[in-house]
Amino acid sequence: MREFSLPALYEVPADGNLTDIVRRNAAQHPDVAVIGRKVAGTWQDISAKVFLAEVRAAAKGLIASGVQAGDRVGLMSRTRYEWTLLDFAIWSAGAITVPVYETSSPEQIQWILGDSGAVACLVELDAHAAAVESVRDRLPALGNVWQIERGGIEELGRIGADLSDEAVDERSSVACADDPATIVYTSGTTGRPKGCVLTHRSFFAECGNVVERLRPLFRTGECSVLLFLPLAHVFGRLVQVAPMMAPIKLGHVPDIKNLTDELASFRPTLILGVPRVFEKVYNSARAKAQADGKGKIFDKAADTAIAYSRALDSPSGPSLGLKIKYKTFDKLVYSKLRAVLGGRGEYAISGGAPLGERLGHFFRGIGFTVLEGYGLTESCAATAFNPWDRQKIGTVGQPLPGSVVRIADDGEVLLHGEHLFAGYWNNEEATAEALADGWFHTGDIGTLDADGYLAITGRKKEIIVTAGGKNVAPAVIEDRIRAHALVAECMVVGDGRPFVGALVTLDDEFLGRWAEEHGKSGRTAAELHQDADLLATVQTAVDDGNAAVSKAESVRKFRVLAAQFTEESGHLTPSLKLKRNVVAKDYADEIEAIYRA
Repeated sequence: MREFSLPALYEVPADGNLTDIVRRNAAQHPDVAVIGRKVAGTWQDISAKVFLAEVRAAAKGLIASGVQAGDRVGLMSRTRYEWTLLDFAIWSAGAITVPVYETSSPEQIQWILGDSGAVACLVELDAHAAAVESVRDRLPALGNVWQIERGGIEELGRIGADLSDEAVDERSSVACADDPATIVYTSGTTGRPKGCVLTHRSFFAECGNVVERLRPLFRTGECSVLLFLPLAHVFGRLVQVAPMMAPIKLGHVPDIKNLTDELASFRPTLILGVPRVFEKVYNSARAKAQADGKGKIFDKAADTAIAYSRALDSPSGPSLGLKIKYKTFDKLVYSKLRAVLGGRGEYAISGGAPLGERLGHFFRGIGFTVLEGYGLTESCAATAFNPWDRQKIGTVGQPLPGSVVRIADDGEVLLHGEHLFAGYWNNEEATAEALADGWFHTGDIGTLDADGYLAITGRKKEIIVTAGGKNVAPAVIEDRIRAHALVAECMVVGDGRPFVGALVTLDDEFLGRWAEEHGKSGRTAAELHQDADLLATVQTAVDDGNAAVSKAESVRKFRVLAAQFTEESGHLTPSLKLKRNVVAKDYADEIEAIYRA
């Protein structure tokens, strides 16, 4: 199959914009909780009517301070209620939101605010304000900077106190569907980040069709979602806007370290996350079971869940014996795992990276189905996802309703649809290249099956060609190796080399647990990295990865690195993608060591 499309389930309003959602919710569902906000350790509901009032108050301050329709306004904060409030307030002022990752360096801040021509900025913490201030002399367009933790939102309320609601609503109606809503700067695995211009139409087409296709997951007054992804990332914005469109209740988590506790207290019905979150849930549960002397029981339960899920896809379904085993483990293991995830949810949506077939079957097997999807900043998040009622594990699902996926002759995934970005800000050359022939060229390699389900097999620019001429897509094997609890990151190497190798970093949390379990808790990290037993454990992860590919594509040798790949070290983007060129440069000696005789 070379091309597949689905009819749209949602019609984008030609003269509308995203602020219509907030006013519609207040009019049609005034008392329905659209936000769950944590105050002094307790979740408090914010109704649609109250949320509209708070959005208008902040928008009045922006307008009164001089923000004009079409102006760009920076927003730099962790994931919290105020991010969503200010995003809708910026739109209500007729302006365009420019997200900045709260981990961004002053140089990155200067580039994003400078390139976008931001006239104002809203930040969260003292450190953010200081970072912006340190580059202010290079930002001639930048005026006001308000800080959330220093009463910035209250200040906006005072500034705009004399403006009427009608004045805000008049400004809110200025933008139409094809006007920019936000400029999201790509993480930039190479070179400077490019500003993706996403219109109000992009979000309407994206979120409207997601909500309609997954309507049982977005039941107003019943469902809820907990947002812990960074809102500077387009996936986080999907998790923000789609619940508002439904509407269902949205909660925020600023620090993912507290995610387990927040899931237990908020108890969402739906989770949207990245594979690393689901990997952590599995690995942490398995490690805890092993520490309690129940590792064998957990592994049998996991194997049963996977077998049960696989059997669901067969014509005959699970056997009687498998059903009996499943029922036993449901009481002993699966119910406890669902409780860790909040206890109310049955579905999650995963994107950002491949989840892996085994993990997909495990979660469906325990009664918590993870629907895998695929998208990019340029596609306003999901451009394909698995439908709730017809999941195909191992694929990223069918195209977003109303869009088209095409596979080019060289295997590249091409996209067409209303959800796509309008172009790169101030970069006509890159825009023309990306949108050649009316299709967006993703740079990803994939296939479509007879039912239109898309599978992503690698990145076009990341294909490794060994000295023997073998083409290797590193993502396939990297994802399998990285799924091991002990492995933090993995990067496959071998371009122009006689065989495929890999650089591996270890997860600090599980390294400590491994050392305790193997009677080596007194050893330093440096000693453990050279330990024969530990290297043998890493080899099992590599062997599992190798099982997914041919012998010519398999990893022959690997090196365990002492340091981690992090955003701070410059080896990961804010959305946790590997900067392969940087890793290859910084660890050139380690790569060379793999190929020494």
